[in-house]
Amino acid sequence: MAKLNETYEAMVVYSLKDGEEAAKALVEKFKNLIEKNGTLSAEVDEWGKRKLAYPINYETEGYYVVYTFTSKPDFPAEFGRVLNITDGVLRSMVTTK
Repeated sequence: MAKLNETYEAMVVYSLKDGEEAAKALVEKFKNLIEKNGTLSAEVDEWGKRKLAYPINYETEGYYVVYTFTSKPDFPAEFGRVLNITDGVLRSMVTTK
């Protein structure tokens, strides 16, 4: 029998090419999206500006954020899809915790 709600973790690296304020606006956008479709388990863990291990799209720094949330099993796939098509997101990964 499938669980109703599971706990997930999303690691996202936002682009800093438009500045840190643009990255923080995206953090809020995705925080609101999670709250509409599930429950944030804790505050969003913002690691902040970090050097990337290798350049992505000619960028050497990114804004790292970890979201921990519970939701129905169909939401993480949609969340990952939206992350992948959003300008300003360098990399993302959604996993079951």
